[in-house]
Amino acid sequence: MLELYGKPTSINVRKVLWVLAELGLEYRHDAAGASTDAAADARLRRLNPNAQVPVLCDGDFVLWESNSICRYLAARAERADLLPQAPRERARVEQWMDWQATDLNSAWRYAFMAGVRRHPDYQDDAAAAASQAHWNRLMGVLDRQLAQTGAHVAGERFSLADIVLGLSTQRWRMTPGDKPVLSCVDAWFARLRPRAGFALHVDNGVP
Repeated sequence: MLELYGKPTSINVRKVLWVLAELGLEYRHDAAGASTDAAADARLRRLNPNAQVPVLCDGDFVLWESNSICRYLAARAERADLLPQAPRERARVEQWMDWQATDLNSAWRYAFMAGVRRHPDYQDDAAAAASQAHWNRLMGVLDRQLAQTGAHVAGERFSLADIVLGLSTQRWRMTPGDKPVLSCVDAWFARLRPRAGFALHVDNGVP
C-alpha cells in the first residue's frame, strides 16, 4: 500500500491528498511533521534528507517534492487526463505546476507568514505589503490565463495544474489583505468544488 508522510495542514501534503482522492487510491497516512516528536523527526529525515513533507513511499520507492509526487501518481495510474502524454500538452501542464512551485510560492511567503502564521521573523509591514502586492499581480496572471482557456489552467480539461494552483488559490483567498476581484479565478474555483477530495483537502477552512 502507498504510504504518505506529512501533516494534513501542509499545503504541499494537501496537493497529494487531493491527487490520491482523484485517483481513488488506498493509502496509509502518517502525519509526520505535525509534532515535535524526536523519533518522528528522525524517521522523516531517513526518508527525506531535507526533513520536509510530503514524502511518498511506494514499496521500496521513496519520493519527495510535492509536484513530483503528484506527477508520479498520475503517471503510475496512467491518467493522461491529469498528466498528458503528448509532449506539448504535458509541458503546458508542467509549466503551470512549476510556476506555482517557484514564482507563486515565492510571492506569497512573506504575506502568508506575517498575516496567517504570525511568525516572529515576519513582522515587517512594508515587506508584507510588497509580498501581497506581488502575490496579487501573479494571481492576475492566472486570471488572464483562465480568461483565455475559458475552462481550466492548462486548457479545456482538468489537470494536475488545477490541483496545485487550486490549493494556492485557496490560500490566497483565505489570507488577510487587499485583493483585486478576479472573476475568472472565482468562476474556475467554483468549477473545482465538485471534484473528488476538494471539500476535504482544499476548501476545508485551512489556508
